[in-house]
Amino acid sequence: MSAPLRLLLVDDETPARARLRDLLGDIADEVPTEVVAEAATGRAGLEHVQTGDIDVALVDIRMPGMDGIEFARHLSRLPDGPAVIFVTAYDEYAVKAFELSAVDYLVKPVRAARLAEALKKAQRRTDDVERFEKSALAARQHLSCLERGRILLVPVTEIVFLKAEQKYVTARTAEREYLLEESLVHLESEFGDRFLRIHRNCLVARAAVSGVERVAGSEDVEAHWQVMLTGSDQSLPVSRRQWPQVKALLKLHG
Repeated sequence: MSAPLRLLLVDDETPARARLRDLLGDIADEVPTEVVAEAATGRAGLEHVQTGDIDVALVDIRMPGMDGIEFARHLSRLPDGPAVIFVTAYDEYAVKAFELSAVDYLVKPVRAARLAEALKKAQRRTDDVERFEKSALAARQHLSCLERGRILLVPVTEIVFLKAEQKYVTARTAEREYLLEESLVHLESEFGDRFLRIHRNCLVARAAVSGVERVAGSEDVEAHWQVMLTGSDQSLPVSRRQWPQVKALLKLHG
């Protein structure tokens, strides 16, 4: 007999989590499970994932702060993250959920038979974990950095600039740098309203631009403009191609 599936319940409504526990009790003989932890937010759910062995996360989609889609996307960064079953009152996200390779998508009120069916799918899941693709449901509030086997969340609002370096992108905040395994092109398409491309390898937060300065040319470097950053002595070079966009931004806020 298989070991009980270790579950994490992520839902901001306590009655909804209690309802899931009752259903799990009803199907215990058919699908043995153990609720390892519960969380009322996506962020708290991530903390539980990193501190305990969890096979399946039953996740609501609409939650304050970090929604279920963003939670699942952060899980996909783990080497062997848990399977995700979405449990939501809104059926309009079903197509997107399956595009993201979710194990299953249950609409509240959940029937015991459907929950058992979904958990059996998760039980058959191999060690080759299905990964979630990037979601277009909503812009992320955080980027994730895998560091020493743990997920670090980087608030998008705190990022000053993003710079491509070899196969990584460096996200710079006021405190430190984070290495992201994402492409600059994708980040620009997702956060184009927040970041401005100033060079082929750099995006800068629009709100962080305090001005520009002209750098005289030399034998090795041609004359160019640099973006000055609020609260920092660091400047970032602007390419000739991107200069019109930077100039337009300064005029807009001038």
